[in-house]
Amino acid sequence: MNDVHVLAYYADDPTRSYQLIQWLEVLEVLHAQQPVGIVVRDADVAALLSTRTSLSLHLAPTFSELTELYAALDAKVVLYCNNSPLNFQSLVDTRMLHVHINHGESDKQSMASNNAKAYDRVFVAGEAAVQRHLDGLMEFDASRLVRIGRPQLDLHPAPLLAPTTRRTVLYAPTWEGDADYNDYTSIDTIGPEIVRLILAVPDVRVVYKPHPKVTTSLAPAIRSGHLAILALMNAAAAREPSAGHTTVLTGNILAVMPDCDAMVTDVSSVGLDWLYLCTDKPILITDRHQDADRFRNDVPVSHCADVIDESRLEELTGLLATRLDHDEHHLDRLAMRHFYFDDIQVGDSTTRFLEAVTDLARRRDHLLDAKLHGDAITA
Repeated sequence: MNDVHVLAYYADDPTRSYQLIQWLEVLEVLHAQQPVGIVVRDADVAALLSTRTSLSLHLAPTFSELTELYAALDAKVVLYCNNSPLNFQSLVDTRMLHVHINHGESDKQSMASNNAKAYDRVFVAGEAAVQRHLDGLMEFDASRLVRIGRPQLDLHPAPLLAPTTRRTVLYAPTWEGDADYNDYTSIDTIGPEIVRLILAVPDVRVVYKPHPKVTTSLAPAIRSGHLAILALMNAAAAREPSAGHTTVLTGNILAVMPDCDAMVTDVSSVGLDWLYLCTDKPILITDRHQDADRFRNDVPVSHCADVIDESRLEELTGLLATRLDHDEHHLDRLAMRHFYFDDIQVGDSTTRFLEAVTDLARRRDHLLDAKLHGDAITA
């Protein structure tokens, strides 16, 4: 077992497994250079992942099993795709370097938290993420941040949508978050109205692709909003079968975006993925809290998008039709793409990720060797 150099650690249940699943293809690329294994704490997650990847899976439900596993593997670097409280059981190990890689780039408040201080390195997309950490945290060592872009955006998933001659508008809302401060969803406030108004755009195909946790949410208002949207979509499909209105509840949203002409979304990684992949296409972002000044400050991507809240909701049909015909924010999106992702082009993120992990594996060996021999540690 000791031939594993890099571990991807995931401690939560299957409902959050999308956080790790989006990394699997990238980890498989890394595996060709640095042998990779996956550590999980839940048997159902292990069963799920066994159908999705050929990477070695290691199940360690208890803390003692985890420490025994780490001793047997003697890996060099461990990667974390979230900030689960159980990450701290893994962080106890002092023979590996610990790296937070997250599961997307977004302007959600949770993207810059004091949890970042627990890791040896924090991989981020670009300048926006660096500023987010420096502005949001006190006593944070910015040298921990490593800009790698977003490797998932280098992948080319098979398309999920059928071809159409219609203009396709994607509605991709996020979930309600773990706490009020991190709640950006439009599902329970204006979600059904958003869908109704998009359906009224002439010559349109509507695609509804909610965040995976929307479909499993136990919050009554989220369930109600989601079910109302499903009813609207089903009714529209029945009323006009040739339009191709589509609900996508599973699968990779990155496989949906290329065949869409505009998107309405909430504050989430989806909006920034669109900014990177579909820079030449309009994006509209919802403001749940209806605080325009705060929104413009906290959500920089809003400077190259149309912002929708309850006060502007009835404008949505006409606004979308106008933007599909005349996209006046294109140049602004080009500049904003650079702010979030630096000057990265397709393929560069994966290269940066591979190089960063390889460098850290090499540094771990250097640090460990110096520690064992009592040598002074150099940079």
